[in-house]
Amino acid sequence: MGAGHSHSNDSGHESGHDHLHGHSHGHGHSHAPADFGRAFAIGVILNTGFVIVEAVYGLLSGSMALIADAGHNLSDVLALLLAWGASIAAKRAPSDRFTYGFKSSTILAALANAGLLLVAIGAITFETIHRISEPAPVEGMTVVIVAGIGILINAGTAMLFMRGRKDDLNIRGAYLHMAADALVSVGVVLAGIVILLTGAWWIDPLTSLVIVAVIAWSTWGLLKDSVKMGLLGVPEGISEQDVRGFLSSLNGVEAVHDLHIWPMSTTETALTAHLVMPGGHPGDAFLHDISEELKHHHRINHATIQIEQTLECAQNGKGCAI
Repeated sequence: MGAGHSHSNDSGHESGHDHLHGHSHGHGHSHAPADFGRAFAIGVILNTGFVIVEAVYGLLSGSMALIADAGHNLSDVLALLLAWGASIAAKRAPSDRFTYGFKSSTILAALANAGLLLVAIGAITFETIHRISEPAPVEGMTVVIVAGIGILINAGTAMLFMRGRKDDLNIRGAYLHMAADALVSVGVVLAGIVILLTGAWWIDPLTSLVIVAVIAWSTWGLLKDSVKMGLLGVPEGISEQDVRGFLSSLNGVEAVHDLHIWPMSTTETALTAHLVMPGGHPGDAFLHDISEELKHHHRINHATIQIEQTLECAQNGKGCAI
């Protein structure tokens, strides 16, 4: 991941403005976003082809479950394209105007994906309710065969993103979409078998409603996490209390204030904090050690630390930063 930076300012001398600046730079890419370009390309091509097949056979067989699943898969293709574009944009170098680059585009993509899924839920629910009130004949065998193909395609695509699902919300969104689609396709296959055995057409729109419920469940989690990131909330897996405790426990630190932790992207996190150290600036090695500890044990790879000698700046509410 990108560089971790620590800055310090010593204040509290007789002049009131005598400052020392220390910088520690830790460059490492052990947690850098993996390149999923090939996975995105394969996923988009396979799923686009399947959406066309599923929609056509859904119309021909009269299956609302297949049409609902096709709509869901179409939203997933758009989600993959958004996530892919965001992952590319996130690698662009910073500029004078965008000093963080376009890393946060991955957060916007996650929000947009959640929005797309909400639209899909509304459209599918509307058509399903209409189909329940006016049941139509359904060709069970066609439903079974097409949905069976869907299981293979969706499960295979999900596997492409499995290794990145724990470290990147953007990749996790793609993985969850595909994994949920595979499970939905299993449900559609079972519905097709029941229709073949019983001739009960109402099973099809009921299955469609179950699909909508699955989509809604996965959408809620993605929406909640992406909104939290959009509001600069502390990312999942990072404890503000643990970070504060670590900084407070450092030798010479009397107090910690103005601690802020926020996501720069779906994979990178930034931190700023003021450390009150009456003994003064302890040196660049101290800052470097803080940066490394935050990076490797708290998953925070962009840290800015300001050293202060008194609590005066914290107590007057104005801060000591220049």
